[in-house]
Amino acid sequence: MLTSAIGDIVKRVDSGVVYALTERGSAELSSGRTALSSTELSVLVLLDGKSTVAQLQARAGSLPAKAVEEALERLLRSGHIAPAVDVTSDHIDPGNFFAASASESEAAAATLQANGYFVKFAQRAAQPRNLAAGEKITVLVVEDDPQLAKLVRTYFQMEGMETRLAGNREEINAALRQPPKPDAIVLDVMLPDIDGFDVLARVRQHDAVKDIPVIMMTAKATREAVLKGLERGASGYITKPFNIETVLVAVKTVLGLRK
Repeated sequence: MLTSAIGDIVKRVDSGVVYALTERGSAELSSGRTALSSTELSVLVLLDGKSTVAQLQARAGSLPAKAVEEALERLLRSGHIAPAVDVTSDHIDPGNFFAASASESEAAAATLQANGYFVKFAQRAAQPRNLAAGEKITVLVVEDDPQLAKLVRTYFQMEGMETRLAGNREEINAALRQPPKPDAIVLDVMLPDIDGFDVLARVRQHDAVKDIPVIMMTAKATREAVLKGLERGASGYITKPFNIETVLVAVKTVLGLRK
């Protein structure tokens, strides 16, 4: 793995260089909490492997090419990515960045498709939040598995949080209308009568609830699914299986609460 010193050599991204995640970049996608922007997280997800600037921009969907390039520069300076090619000697490090053959690359892609893409991250709130005496956090947990939903509720209640459960469209609507407004939403992607991404999009379009942090969770995910969540305004993304503590930490992170 190239050291972050490469970031001092290459001040700006180069369209002819192949970039890859550093250990820090890989860790950021599974750290549970992050200070990176949605665009920076999207670039890390897109880059999880190796890519040139042009390849990233081609896969970035609705992200403007300029935004991708600027995010790459910030990630390069922060040590989250590094050139896969050592620009001081044109040396390629195949053990860390390149598959030995096209067949190995295809096999890796097939494994990803079969097993899913696993991440856990939540964006830190812009400002810390201090609860007043007697004030409680309200979390809406949208999960159609009743056993998992009750387990999450029990755990949150042990932390002094009020928890509402919803498992379908009707229950989601009722829970969002119920006062007080939820402080955070933990949202399963796969629901019986509505897609979790559609729920996220509708939340972000509704003035009354658009600012509520939403943490997506799902049993299996693809890179495209994670990017879709970020594009629609997810504040965090957790793939199952996960420790309940991971969900709790994510909620506290997006709300600016202490651990």
